[in-house]
Amino acid sequence: MDATEAIEAYYAALRAGEPLGPFFADDADRSVVKFGISEQLLGTDAVRTGLREQTEMTADWTVESHALRVTEPEGYAWFSDDVTLCWTSVADDIRYEYDTRWSGTLVATDGANEWQFVGMHVSTADELAE
Repeated sequence: MDATEAIEAYYAALRAGEPLGPFFADDADRSVVKFGISEQLLGTDAVRTGLREQTEMTADWTVESHALRVTEPEGYAWFSDDVTLCWTSVADDIRYEYDTRWSGTLVATDGANEWQFVGMHVSTADELAE
């Protein structure tokens, strides 16, 4: 699996409601970071907890990649993408939709996931719905 396939597998897991934590590298020094549309998560534990809670509180994800660009030198990779994101809140059955911008960094590993995120940033130019 190359870095592009790892990113696409993450998108597929998000759509399917599968665990997303294993896509992020383990760290002992809180160097892994994930910025979502409305949160900042620092360290593997916080990222995995935040993603688990997101999976529990949302359903019916749409993830449409429009411009995935990946650069993959030896042992690490970086990417950017324009992604349409839609999901339904389990708590109030409200459907959310955003045009988002993604960027991030991955490292090659010897583990089950050959590529893992060490940084991810998801943002939108849209105003957040309340």
